[in-house]
Amino acid sequence: MQELEKKLSEVIEKFQNELKNIRTGRANPKVVEDLIIEYFGAPTPLKQAANISAIDARTIVISPWSKDSLVDIEKAINESDLGITPINDGEVIRLTFPALTEERRKEIAKLVGQKAEEARIKIRQIREKYKESIEKEEKEGKIGEDEKIRQEKELQKIIDKYNQKVEEIQKEKEEEIMTV
Repeated sequence: MQELEKKLSEVIEKFQNELKNIRTGRANPKVVEDLIIEYFGAPTPLKQAANISAIDARTIVISPWSKDSLVDIEKAINESDLGITPINDGEVIRLTFPALTEERRKEIAKLVGQKAEEARIKIRQIREKYKESIEKEEKEGKIGEDEKIRQEKELQKIIDKYNQKVEEIQKEKEEEIMTV
């Protein structure tokens, strides 16, 4: 059951990381911090090569520790799927996020729903794998029918807990997106 909890936690963590990269209309440094840039010849996450901060609700400022990396940061942002043009003033890079339209907010909320469904599918796949192993143990005579039923109930309780987490994270993100 500990291995099960670990695998389910990984699904939740991956789901949260995917949502972290979805733009909500507010400037959030997390949107760019994991972009990979070429930093002194090595692929490096942006958060390890620059200070990233939101100066207001619509603007992110990226201050690289080395001014030589401004061009590489600008290139990485342009190649990403953010859809935002970086402004390089020679010192810092500014990203100005446009306000989201109602239609775009609904599209993003739908994308969040799709990501949540993907997480639920992964949880179901994990449940099926563990359910099969419980049934296999019963067939091999390692556990009795009562123990099998107890383990299946325990498994379902854990699965329900993680499905609830996915639901809560999804609702929270959708509220964040729909808030103007």
